Amino acid sequence: MNTSTIRLSSQQTGVVNHIDGPLLVVAGPGSGKTRVLTERVRYLLTNVPGHFRVLALTFTNKAADEMRERLTDLGEARNRSFIGTLHGFCLDMLSERGKFVGVDDTPNIFEQFKDRRDILLKAISDDPVLEQEIGNTEGAKERARRVDEWLQMISKIKGQPITYAVIEDPLARRVVEGYDAGMRACNAYDFDDLLLLTYRLLAENPKLADFYQRLYKFICIDEAQDLNEAQYAVVRALCGETFNNVMLVGDPKQSIYGFNTSSPKYMEQFEIEFKATRVELRENFRSSQAVVAKARSLDSNYYVEGQVPVVGECVVMVGSDADDEAKIIVDKIQQLCVSGHPDVEGMISPSSCAVLARTRFALLAVEKELRARGVPLYKRLTANHENESNMVEDFQLILRLVANPRDMLHFAALAKRWSVVPPAIASDALLAVESMAKEATAPEARSAFDAARAMVNTSAKFDLMPSLAILISRADLLDEEERRAVYEDVAVFRQEWDQYLRSGSSGRSLTNFMSSKALGSTQKASRDGVGLLTVHSAKGLEFDVVFIAGMSEGTFPDFRARPGPTMEEERRSAFVAVTRSRRLLYLTYPRMKLMPWGDMKAQSPSRFLS
Repeated sequence: MNTSTIRLSSQQTGVVNHIDGPLLVVAGPGSGKTRVLTERVRYLLTNVPGHFRVLALTFTNKAADEMRERLTDLGEARNRSFIGTLHGFCLDMLSERGKFVGVDDTPNIFEQFKDRRDILLKAISDDPVLEQEIGNTEGAKERARRVDEWLQMISKIKGQPITYAVIEDPLARRVVEGYDAGMRACNAYDFDDLLLLTYRLLAENPKLADFYQRLYKFICIDEAQDLNEAQYAVVRALCGETFNNVMLVGDPKQSIYGFNTSSPKYMEQFEIEFKATRVELRENFRSSQAVVAKARSLDSNYYVEGQVPVVGECVVMVGSDADDEAKIIVDKIQQLCVSGHPDVEGMISPSSCAVLARTRFALLAVEKELRARGVPLYKRLTANHENESNMVEDFQLILRLVANPRDMLHFAALAKRWSVVPPAIASDALLAVESMAKEATAPEARSAFDAARAMVNTSAKFDLMPSLAILISRADLLDEEERRAVYEDVAVFRQEWDQYLRSGSSGRSLTNFMSSKALGSTQKASRDGVGLLTVHSAKGLEFDVVFIAGMSEGTFPDFRARPGPTMEEERRSAFVAVTRSRRLLYLTYPRMKLMPWGDMKAQSPSRFLS
């Protein structure tokens, strides 16, 4: 697919053909942002002479997959680009050159909240000062809340490496240092470490930053409204004092990750610091007129210069309670799948539809109703989704240990699951696991070990397929429910393995696969069935038909939001949800809602409906 075969507006063409100098592109929903980013990468690789690479950083793995797919026709030239998430780029850099900041190989990532919490709890128990601080807090619930607050504080401090270059508060410093020491004892890192250590690596080694500037002649960054201080600090350190062939693309109206310290202010900062040329893409090539009108009701500053000539529809539907709301939604999905709609080109299938909500709890009744009627559905799998079966959960734990023999946290977790004594740290993790499996009474322990051994015993090139075959063969000996759980977990593993191979990841290894899995880059970009998604997980996606459930005060907007920044972020979340729709939009809420304490409470329609 060449640029010549793609119709671009004059604004889009100006961005694609821009070569030298910093560029800030403010791109509204449906303005063809991914297309522009992709075509600019194509233009740079095919029209600018010289031996260089292009660095294209996206916010989601889905966007990276989409860009790579669109550029497959470039052949070898595509290999001169890195297209992936900022976290993925940082992982690669630390794997190759991290020794300057103490990273000796591919970082082992603790992506699960529980693991990070366990590391902190161990640090607290090892430090009398921290133990006393927690001990002085009355009540188990309050102590647990304090630990969670410390975890959030650690992430906040790491996410702002310039603001917290020096941690003034002695207790906070002690908490962070204890947690980091616990992570390093397990030879492990968290997501925040990937950014923080990359920033330090570049800031403390200007010659290394200079090497990357010569390697990557152009840098393109997507979803810039979601940058936080650590991410922007990495970009600034990568560019140094002189490099300025940088393009940022984003939309301040779609900034919905404030809870993660991200802010659209870094777009403004970039424009000032780099003296960037500013271009605004104001067309909406995605959404019908009804959807655009609804989006404008949420943000009066949302101005569209051009849009598709399709009316579409935006309808409010009210149920008597959550179950009735779910019935109304599923009735409508089934009716559209049978009869179609004049404003939707072609057939409407379950995969054309998504039900979004502010929280996953507002989707529970819809999920129940879809399952009851046999309508296919999917929920967004996060990088740290839980396995359904014990056998595959054990297998995944063993993979962690083979990849990282110093990981005593997961050695202890596996030993606890098998009711055996954890071994001392051994250089051969598989031997240690085998001795545990022989002691274990749980039948799945031996099956999980045999599967892991099959992976290690294959040819020099790491291959997961023999392991998955063993898991399936052992599952056939189990009862129906357990067999189904293993089959489903293995299907996810197989899909992740396939995606990993397709990504062409360099240096294929178990550690690399597990790190890619932790970052979510092994997940399939698209799924079959009705999407049941929170607004945050739907970011960057689009569907012909979108339902937004739970549109009542206290649910969307969230009951914790107050007038000011938090309420404005709720409004931006509603704006993002609405603009996921290409053609049809249905806004629903229940008149009555069952509260967590058991009472039914009357619901008021969300302020975002008016």
